[in-house]
Amino acid sequence: MSHRPITEDDLNGFIDETLDARRRAEIVAYLEAHPDMAKRVAGMCAQRDMLRAALAPVAEEPLPPELDLARLAEVQRRPTQRPRWAAAAAAIALVVLGGAGGWSLRGLSQTPREGVAALAHEALASYAVYAPDRVRPVEIRADDRAQLVDWVSQRLGRPITVPDLSGSEYRFMGGRIVATAHGPAALFMYDDDKGSRLVMLARPMAVDANAAMARHSDGGVSGFSWSDNGLGYSLVGARPADALHPLADAARRQIRGSA
Repeated sequence: MSHRPITEDDLNGFIDETLDARRRAEIVAYLEAHPDMAKRVAGMCAQRDMLRAALAPVAEEPLPPELDLARLAEVQRRPTQRPRWAAAAAAIALVVLGGAGGWSLRGLSQTPREGVAALAHEALASYAVYAPDRVRPVEIRADDRAQLVDWVSQRLGRPITVPDLSGSEYRFMGGRIVATAHGPAALFMYDDDKGSRLVMLARPMAVDANAAMARHSDGGVSGFSWSDNGLGYSLVGARPADALHPLADAARRQIRGSA
C-alpha cells in the first residue's frame, strides 16, 4: 500500500472515476478510516451522477454546425475572418459536455434534508461509494452475519433485520456502518452471479416514521424507500425499477414479519 498522502486532486480523481485501480483502492481505504470525508465524497459522487443524468440528453444531441470543430478550424485558417466568439463558444460547450461530474460543480444540486427523500439520497450516495469497490466493499462479511446484526442494532439503537434476497438470486455479502447527516446507518450489500450489486440502507427516522414505499432513480440507478415504526429502509441498484420493485417488496415483507 502506498504511503503517498491523499490530496484534493486524488479525491477529485476518485469522484470523476479517473484513478487507476491501485490508487482507487487506497482512496477507499482512506475514506473507510475517515467517515466525515467519506460522507463528503459520497455526496459529491451522488451529485456527479445526478448531473450526468441531467445532462445526458444534451450530450447525446448532435453538435450545432456553428460549433463543429472542423468548421471552426477552417474559419481560423482564413486570414481575414477570425471570430473569437466561435472559439469561446466551442470551449464552453466542451466544458459543459465533458465535465458534468466535476468536484467544482458541487453547488448545483440541492440535497433533500429530511424524511424518506433524504434517506433515498443517502442510499444512492452509499451505493456510488461502496458498490463499485472490489477490494473491501463491506466491513463485516456474511459469514459473521450474527456479529454484524448485533453491531448495527447496537449502533442504531433498534433491532435491525437483514433481508434474505436469495430467492431473487442475490447473495448477502455483508455490511458496515456508514455516516449520514442523520446519524449512523446500516449498509447491507448483495450480489448475484453476474456481478450486479444491491445496497440496502437502514436507519432510524425522525421524520416520515411511517411512509409508503416510494420509487426514486438517479441515472442508471433505481431505488425504493419506505419506513415502518420509525425505521427507514432504502434498496438501490443498477437495475430497472420494475425489476427492483419485487425485491424491495420481498425485503419489506421480511422486515415487517420479524418486527
